[in-house]
Amino acid sequence: MALSKFETDTINRLASQLRRDSVKLNRYGDYYEGLQALENLGIAIPPDLRQFVVMVNWPRIVADSLEERIDAEGFRLPGKHERDENLWHVWQANNLDEESQLGHLDAIVFGRSYICIGTNEDDENTPLVTVESPLEMTAEISPRTRKVTAALRLYRDKDDDGRVVDKATLYLPKVTIWAERRWTGPSRGWVEVERDEHNLGQVPVVPLVNRPRIGDRYGVSELQDVIDLTDAAARALTLAQLATEALSVPQRAVLGASEEDFVGPDGKILPKWAAYFGAIWALENPEAKLHQFSAADLGNFKTIVDHYASMVSSVTGLPLRFFGQNTANPPSAEGIRADEARIVKRAERRQRAWGGSWEEAMRIVKRFQTGEWDDTLKELETIWRDPATPTRAQQADAAVKLVQANILPVEAAWEEMGYSQTRIKALKKMRDDQLAATDVLARQINAYRQGVTEDPGANEGIEDPEPDASATE
Repeated sequence: MALSKFETDTINRLASQLRRDSVKLNRYGDYYEGLQALENLGIAIPPDLRQFVVMVNWPRIVADSLEERIDAEGFRLPGKHERDENLWHVWQANNLDEESQLGHLDAIVFGRSYICIGTNEDDENTPLVTVESPLEMTAEISPRTRKVTAALRLYRDKDDDGRVVDKATLYLPKVTIWAERRWTGPSRGWVEVERDEHNLGQVPVVPLVNRPRIGDRYGVSELQDVIDLTDAAARALTLAQLATEALSVPQRAVLGASEEDFVGPDGKILPKWAAYFGAIWALENPEAKLHQFSAADLGNFKTIVDHYASMVSSVTGLPLRFFGQNTANPPSAEGIRADEARIVKRAERRQRAWGGSWEEAMRIVKRFQTGEWDDTLKELETIWRDPATPTRAQQADAAVKLVQANILPVEAAWEEMGYSQTRIKALKKMRDDQLAATDVLARQINAYRQGVTEDPGANEGIEDPEPDASATE
């Protein structure tokens, strides 16, 4: 079935946008993987010595250190304290514990990624939720509503005959269309394969955007600030590698000698390497003079690399020790917290921004489940794990003080301790069971003391308490 002109134009327009962005996005991906090409003038590093190039993968440290602190643990409905089990079931059924991390990492590396929601053919009550890479997906965002007006995913897959074909998924406010490109026959171009008339009135795609601005809703890569410094450090390390090869051992010079002066015990002329690495040089030629030069001091390379590391630390908010710059004494717990203040705050900013994206995705999930929009879900809240790294003793001490002061209930203290929602639920059941057992035992003892037994079997196993000697007297 042929697509309408509007649908075909939308696919072509978004495909052009995706191709235009791919050059920049692939560059960020290369830096994250450490596969970038080191740019230099070719003066200090001739082409013949390219094998000595050393790459330093600080971009991966920057991206992973931020992503490792961002973990979603559930969603809280308005007026509820505990996690909503239905939304958590959808989360787990779509493997979003793992997939959400991939979405967050791509957003950090590329500046954005996408959450897609669709109908699940195997389970209508559990919509399909996936995260998509900006290398395959792009979207148009309304400057007025900040909502996605159209989105496209381009990818390659095999057809029934095993041939690789170009495929596309077009997301529109009322329909999702699957299409493939035909190169021959009367229906050349994009041809519809399937469509889902969901009639949401909203595109079921939500962007995860890193560092958006009012004038730029597509985000910025977290690697942008460290690329130039990474290249500078790589060039310094490459020069250090060359200097180590050529200047790290003392150089020797012989003046006034000929090749015949270097003769072994067998009377044959020594190979050049044997003469070069000889432990003792002794020449019979009185005109020959031996000289030895001092090895080059390579400490300046360490100084410049350390300087670049400190600059990366300053622009990313990461502690300098993350880049191998360790102090003589290990930092204290308070020192660690102060050292990580900026990276913790950055993680909290991402949690707030991406929490809104995940909440919007879950509202669409509810719409797929119930068939109507629920206005109360506008107050939906994402539960995040604490991005800081306090010690266990500090967490426990703070939680105990907050509970004793009646500032927090025990359940909230468990969250402060960093327990997952699954464990909190299990702990709550264990506590309720323990309180119920204690209450039954207390009622039995009280009934025994009053001489009244409500349950005929209540006194079984309860021994008569020892008489109070002071009372007898």
